[in-house]
Amino acid sequence: MSGTLYVVATPLGNLGDLSPRAADTLKRVAVVVAEDTRHSKPLLHHAGSKADLVSFHAHSSERALERILRILSEGRDVALITDAGTPAISDPGVDLVAAARERGVPIVTIPGPTAVAASLAVSGIPGDRYLFLGFLPRKGSDRRRLLLTAAASEWTVVIFEAPTRLTQLLADLIEVCGPDREAAVSRELTKVFEETRAGTLQELSEHYADAPVRGEVTVVLSGTGEQRVEERPPDAGERARALLAEGLSRKDVADRLAEETGISRNMAYRLVNEL
Repeated sequence: MSGTLYVVATPLGNLGDLSPRAADTLKRVAVVVAEDTRHSKPLLHHAGSKADLVSFHAHSSERALERILRILSEGRDVALITDAGTPAISDPGVDLVAAARERGVPIVTIPGPTAVAASLAVSGIPGDRYLFLGFLPRKGSDRRRLLLTAAASEWTVVIFEAPTRLTQLLADLIEVCGPDREAAVSRELTKVFEETRAGTLQELSEHYADAPVRGEVTVVLSGTGEQRVEERPPDAGERARALLAEGLSRKDVADRLAEETGISRNMAYRLVNEL
């Protein structure tokens, strides 16, 4: 009979936020799987847990994952925690949860702190509907695509960022959203130097250019408040006939069709040649 995998939320910083149920779970399980075992040792000591600590992080091998699954298959209970907050959200623990679910392992959530909800609650920006983007890629087309997604979102957007990259993120958001979009930056939530600063992107950018931050950072960006209406792409056949009537070559028509309708170029060529 398989053991149970408990997904346990832990404090963002203040150990007083560890729930009694979470503490009891950490004491009862045989093994605690942590992103950084050195970081998690004080938490287990605080909870009075004598469970074995096993490391599982973004660079762990398939062998490490199989080891944890084997522990569960032996009937021992396992608690999954992350460095701070709720596991498996912008966290490698999602791979363990998915693999355990595929094996039919019972999975139980022990809810608690999460930086997403905490930052939304103190931002003053509506959180009834929001888009969570986690950590953006550091560069490249994927970063640009997500920045544009954030800029166009009707709803509030929540982004995680490393403190050393906050000023670059704010600059990039100004580029795609404009300087006057409202936002809030939270750092060190629940810790001694907790701070949430709200204002326009321009105001926040100017402030943090002169006041480098430390600790975990969450950016809450206000939405546009405007519903996006997706335009229906033109009918490929009708558009092809119209372009041919304009005197374009079949090759040029096929290229235009692919660009305007989103169909593949091969499909566009076949469609044009069939007319």
